[in-house]
Amino acid sequence: MSDAPAPKHAVRAAFDKAADAYDAVAAVQRSACDRLLDLVAATPSCQPGRILDAGTGTGYALPGLQRLFPAAALIALDFAPAMLKRQPAGLALPLCADLEHLPLADASLDALWSSYALQWCAPRQALPELARSLRPGGQLWLASLGPGTLQELRDAFRHVDQDEHVLSFQPPEVLEDAAEDAGLRILTSERDTLHAWAPDLRGLLRDIKTLGAHQTGAPRRRAPLGKQAWSRLAAAYEVHRTPAGLPASYDTLWIIAEKK
Repeated sequence: MSDAPAPKHAVRAAFDKAADAYDAVAAVQRSACDRLLDLVAATPSCQPGRILDAGTGTGYALPGLQRLFPAAALIALDFAPAMLKRQPAGLALPLCADLEHLPLADASLDALWSSYALQWCAPRQALPELARSLRPGGQLWLASLGPGTLQELRDAFRHVDQDEHVLSFQPPEVLEDAAEDAGLRILTSERDTLHAWAPDLRGLLRDIKTLGAHQTGAPRRRAPLGKQAWSRLAAAYEVHRTPAGLPASYDTLWIIAEKK
């Protein structure tokens, strides 16, 4: 599988546009953060003095990190300026930058948090950069998306055409190998599928678009789906319906690692 992520300019533009409405539909993203916080709390570590939230988004994780480590200085990094403007005031120093090119000195961080951001990067570029910024013994706390993400949508589109409509995320072994090669020792690795729900396909696709993930995969269509194609897509997705509604799966990997 290619190590190439979605084009950076498309990701930045999508998340800038999504910033104002993001929190209203980000239930899965919050669940991923909450589980990562639980893993961090259960992992033996010294009290970190400086923590970077890499890919902070609207800053949901910052209050939890502050509760766990009240003496730590927090830095909130995102490369979408509009997202940084939505973060809680006064909890962290905002920093607009790219995970693959951190404007931080070597070994300047005690811990590095990143939830649902690394999947937009090339892991063999981003993970060495994250490891570089950590001091020896510093920890990486990571949640990222795997290849089963939005599998229902991928399957449904196969009833329409053979184009790729959903971005293919890296499997866990690619991230773990890249972390080890970057000088990080895996302490904990867990994988699970989280779900978002919507009453119908239009609502589900609207929520995905609101999250900023609507134009980060294959090139966008030149024209919208025709009536027949839309009917085939909707019918194919109905196979996945449950009493809770139509699901959108988020194949999630959580990793706790330590710099060797």
